Amino acid sequence: MIAEKMCGEKCGQAQTGVNWKNEMELVFDAVSSNESFARTAVAAFISHLNPTLEELADIKTAVSEAVTNAVIHGYENLYGYGVHGEARPAYVVIHPGKVWLHCLLEHGVLHIDVTDKGKGIEDLEQAMEPLFTTKPELERSGMGFAFMEAFMDELEVESVPGQGTTVHMKKKLGIGAWIHRED
Repeated sequence: MIAEKMCGEKCGQAQTGVNWKNEMELVFDAVSSNESFARTAVAAFISHLNPTLEELADIKTAVSEAVTNAVIHGYENLYGYGVHGEARPAYVVIHPGKVWLHCLLEHGVLHIDVTDKGKGIEDLEQAMEPLFTTKPELERSGMGFAFMEAFMDELEVESVPGQGTTVHMKKKLGIGAWIHRED
């Protein structure tokens, strides 16, 4: 009752998807163990919206791929990413760096940006081709951008060689005004 009084009209707007937004930002070290942290944080961020299991899986997969790309390709931090089946990583290279994860939830659309200040992408068009990988020795599938594109509604990648990369993704969640609701 007290929370309801404090919340007033704003809570009603948030529940119906009208004129509301929420955002968060995380900055973490570019190491493989933080990939699971990032996808769990995004899942927790949208959990109050009660996303479907499919929406949640799609978002978590896309975030995982974007963060993994930042760690492996942006900074070339390969610790924890060994050749498939090996108990220890095939390569251990630690380059200091941070990954920025920014999420904005507005009118039922989740905007996710994953940014690194690593080496950037020389040929973005080639990097976005399915099955292309610059790390074949690690048995990388080259499907990261393809998965992001398949699981999100929109994908845009900006990269400047020597300066880093930002992956912009959007996903409409099943709460927006485009869904007819019966009262």
